[in-house]
Amino acid sequence: MRIERLCIIGVGLIGGSLARALRANDAVGEVVGCSRSAEHLQQAVDLGVIDRYDTDPAQAVAGADLVLVAVPMGAMEAVFKQIRPHLAPDAVITDVGSAKGAVVDAAQKAFGGVPANLVPGHPIAGTERSGVAASFAELFRQRRVILTPLAHTDAEAVERVRGLWETAGAEVVEMGVEHHDRVLAATSHLPHILAYATVDSLARLHEHDEIFQYAAGGFRDFTRIAGSDPVMWRDICLANREAILEMIAHFQVDLTALTEAIQARDGERLVEIFSRAKRARDEHAPR
Repeated sequence: MRIERLCIIGVGLIGGSLARALRANDAVGEVVGCSRSAEHLQQAVDLGVIDRYDTDPAQAVAGADLVLVAVPMGAMEAVFKQIRPHLAPDAVITDVGSAKGAVVDAAQKAFGGVPANLVPGHPIAGTERSGVAASFAELFRQRRVILTPLAHTDAEAVERVRGLWETAGAEVVEMGVEHHDRVLAATSHLPHILAYATVDSLARLHEHDEIFQYAAGGFRDFTRIAGSDPVMWRDICLANREAILEMIAHFQVDLTALTEAIQARDGERLVEIFSRAKRARDEHAPR
């Protein structure tokens, strides 16, 4: 599959890495970048990630046969409204948003309904770093990308987006919108919230300097994702609010059970909980 002109709105870690991967596989002709900062876009040009840029989404999408929207969740609707009158008739649109229900809602508001050529997508890949300078072509290799097409989504558009991600080295799966949001609330959104909460709580203790000074590998591994972009995670939390609240409530019940076991000096109960967690982790964690 080859894309003659790809427009990436939001040239950061995800958009930049996809552009690099497609270039490495000679799968794209021209890459047009778009974001609010001309300085960051020029950096993307200097790095060889994009060919040219425009800070106006309406101008950037002109003539593009595929448009990737990689902006924060809170900006999705505004971007859809800006590009709507300027898309080529046969252009395919996709996104990388972490909450697909919110993307569908944004499209309905911006387009008056979800266009058949819009294929919602979510690459399950990333690092705690952000920005185009952090992008690299191998980011999606052996990672999963979830597509959440609706019943009326054009089948050819789905295949084009599938081919896009497979060219970048990803395994592509399809999932319903609501199911995606519930699964990601558990596997991605809740862990990020816990990492942020842990670091914030410890940082406000009187002994916080010593706590961080003597933090070992386990602490660094667990809290690494607290270095992610706070604005992006604010938007994700608000966009997937209901599913996240459900997962937080479930976690609070289990945390209370742990607290009660510790208070009661119930070692057997602690071993039971920890052993159950270890079995689940050993069974399902990537090897």
